[in-house]
Amino acid sequence: MKIFLTGGAGYIGSITTECLLDEGHDVVVFDNLEQGHREAVDSRALLIEGDLRDRDAVRKAMMSAKPDAVMHFAAYALVGESMDDPMKYFRNNVAGGVHLVEAMLAADVKKIIFSSTCATYGYPDRVPMTEDLPQRPVNPYGESKLMFEKILTWAQDREGIQSVFLRYFNACGATDQYGEDHDPETHLIPLVLFVAQGKRDKVKIFGDDYDTPDGTCIRDYIHIVDLAQAHILAVTGDHVGPFNLGNGSGYSVKQVIDVAREVTGHPVPAEIAPRRPGDPDRLVASSEKAYEVLGWKPRYPDLKDIIAHAWSWHQSHPDGYRA
Repeated sequence: MKIFLTGGAGYIGSITTECLLDEGHDVVVFDNLEQGHREAVDSRALLIEGDLRDRDAVRKAMMSAKPDAVMHFAAYALVGESMDDPMKYFRNNVAGGVHLVEAMLAADVKKIIFSSTCATYGYPDRVPMTEDLPQRPVNPYGESKLMFEKILTWAQDREGIQSVFLRYFNACGATDQYGEDHDPETHLIPLVLFVAQGKRDKVKIFGDDYDTPDGTCIRDYIHIVDLAQAHILAVTGDHVGPFNLGNGSGYSVKQVIDVAREVTGHPVPAEIAPRRPGDPDRLVASSEKAYEVLGWKPRYPDLKDIIAHAWSWHQSHPDGYRA
């Protein structure tokens, strides 16, 4: 297939591009390089620089590419920032998404795989989280993703666009070539590895009195290659609707730090800090539907493998892509 992939210079998009190309697909990456890295775009892909907020640029790129399907990763994704500047998130994640759908209609492209988020559920009624839970976002980031899910649902109903929403939390790990390089970095695993690299003195644990076995929050951590494979299964099959992607049980903050100490051989000092407002005890997604319908089976569910692959990439790219 020929895939039009937005956000292909970012973390998840770059590795999905690599996996698609390895399986023989053609990829056209559309990215404004605002937060992504040109060096993260596989040389086998065609890169078109452009911004989703520019309706004409998106349409021109789509008409030029004439793809079989779209994979949509381009989005702002910082929860705290979305609370400070919600309109930034609605302009890019929602208005930009509308431009993307309009471009698909103009080019007669009828399939899209949307990189959504379990943040659309807000505080879940139960864990593990299944696709039938009420969606009640508690921040503009999650709201913007839910709004675009609804836009795609109407586009499917009225325009025949086949839409899949993949909802997940923490992508992590790396391949040999591509890894995680954000500015600012807010994700736990790279922050822990920064301590092991000597870039930071310690890592903060925000609260150790949660209702969990060790008192720290439990979250999903899914290997980036497994996420990429889920997207490929979704685009190459005849599927629609939402699929949650999770690791089944989740890992606590202390577990992540302990495994990182084992993998890196570094003590990784940790400091207990006050809780952050709005952090639930557990956020873990059920993947039963993805297993049964997509045929998805993660290759790297073990936290040690995830952190080992991330550590290997950070060692070979000590300054990220800036080197």
